[in-house]
Amino acid sequence: MNPLAAEIVGTALLLLLGDGVVANVVLRRTKGEGSGWSVIAWGWGMAVFVGVFVVGGYSGAHINPAVTIGLAAAGKFAWALVPGYIGAQMIGAAIGATLVWLHYRDHFAVTEDADAKLAVFCTGPAIRNPVSNLVSELIGTFVLVFAVLYLAAPEVGLGALDALPVALVVLAIGLSLGGTTGYAINPARDLAPRIMHALLPIPGKRDSDWGYAWVPVLGPIVGGALAAVAFQLLGS
Repeated sequence: MNPLAAEIVGTALLLLLGDGVVANVVLRRTKGEGSGWSVIAWGWGMAVFVGVFVVGGYSGAHINPAVTIGLAAAGKFAWALVPGYIGAQMIGAAIGATLVWLHYRDHFAVTEDADAKLAVFCTGPAIRNPVSNLVSELIGTFVLVFAVLYLAAPEVGLGALDALPVALVVLAIGLSLGGTTGYAINPARDLAPRIMHALLPIPGKRDSDWGYAWVPVLGPIVGGALAAVAFQLLGS
């Protein structure tokens, strides 16, 4: 598989299963309705597991611009490849989010809560404070990328991993740090689905909360870059 195609496929799987578990919990008349935060955290962890093990051998399974930037800043990935990888991740995330809408289309139709419909696609803060929300995203992504840098082999990124370790890192972040902002920790995971929420013909939807959209983009990018700095200072 071509590395860029692999990033599209891996990120699409990540969003299909990750946004899918949110839909299963928050939309009306699903089998998982109301099953709670722990189910969402486990679902996202397993979404990472699937995305990484499917495409890790082809692209390194970054499936996250913050990981791509962090690996490049740490000297583990070529900067020339960064734009292509991020573009592929955005495309994959948009595809995955669209598939979730198709899969749960009837449940979107019977759900009256417009905030719940938005939550399927993108994150939002429990308490809206842009500075605090930015710090939360920065810290969560720092943990992710810092762990990845110590787990990943220099020449291939996440492809050196069994998929389980990084999935467990994401699970830990969700359970421990996710309660403030919903732990986007991935610009593509939040921005591309937010765009699809705006574009798709979802009945009874609200606005896509563009005033908050910069937080889950900037916070993860800064967090990933700082993780690379810390990794270099502490030594591999």
